Amino acid sequence: MEMERPKVQPGHVLIRVAATSVNPIDNKIRSGFVPALAPAFPAVLHGDVAGVIEEVGEGVTTFQSGDEVYACAGGVKGYGGALADYMLANAELVAHKPKSLSFTEAAALPLVCITAWEALIDRAQILPGQKVLIHGATGGVGHVAIQIAKEKGAQVYTTGSSKEKLKIARELGADVGIHYKECSVQQYVDKYTDGKGFDIVFDTVGGDNIDRSLEAVKVKGTVVTIAARSTNDLTPMHNKGLTLHAVFMILPLLTGEGLAHHGNVLRQISQLVDEGKLRPLLDANSYRFCEAALAHKRLESGQAIGKVTLINEHF
Repeated sequence: MEMERPKVQPGHVLIRVAATSVNPIDNKIRSGFVPALAPAFPAVLHGDVAGVIEEVGEGVTTFQSGDEVYACAGGVKGYGGALADYMLANAELVAHKPKSLSFTEAAALPLVCITAWEALIDRAQILPGQKVLIHGATGGVGHVAIQIAKEKGAQVYTTGSSKEKLKIARELGADVGIHYKECSVQQYVDKYTDGKGFDIVFDTVGGDNIDRSLEAVKVKGTVVTIAARSTNDLTPMHNKGLTLHAVFMILPLLTGEGLAHHGNVLRQISQLVDEGKLRPLLDANSYRFCEAALAHKRLESGQAIGKVTLINEHF
């Protein structure tokens, strides 16, 4: 479909898009599961973007034409997305991409890194030496959460559904991989925490896994979830005096508040990447923009390991 190239606006940059990646929120918007979040038709989806700045709007001093950047900057109500040749982005959301990554690799990082950062650093306020359990070892958010928690000095435990995934998790820095299909919550709590529970549990799965997270955390511990559209029994939360946080990363895009924090997080992520302390995990299957439907099917299949990425064949 042909659409007009966006016109640059004050406080914004126009990005020539090189690559994007698929996140579960993109699947949900496309499928109509969250109609309140969907951009107006004709809708351009996907928040994650990596590319080159084509034009700089009035008042923007931190970027110039030709800069290589990345961001999670649209694809929701009120914003155009990255599945196009050009994307208009609020400059506060944008950061210079890690120098050591390709555009495709960089496009895999924004949403998942900001989500993991908000969960572990902003909300859980992770401290060195704490025992942190991260559910979903090789998921988009899970695999970067492992690396961020390790960088902050935590003892990192993670769950996965196969030996292959747990091997990858250990390569990313996890101290212990737990095969959740072969080990109950009580069993791994007893084995790794002497029955006391983990200081912090990060749930990236949702649904019944929130119940497992409440079971796995210690008395007065912290649980953070990124998928709380569910009904759960909070009795364990009361009985243990827990703190429960829900992280919804795209809120600044919906409310207009906190945009600059996202750009700041991505600047710190770029530094960690270029220092060799964080890297993206890409699924073996990558797609062209004209194959967006296949990329969405790949993520929905549950077979992807790491992020599903797309390359703009017209870049």
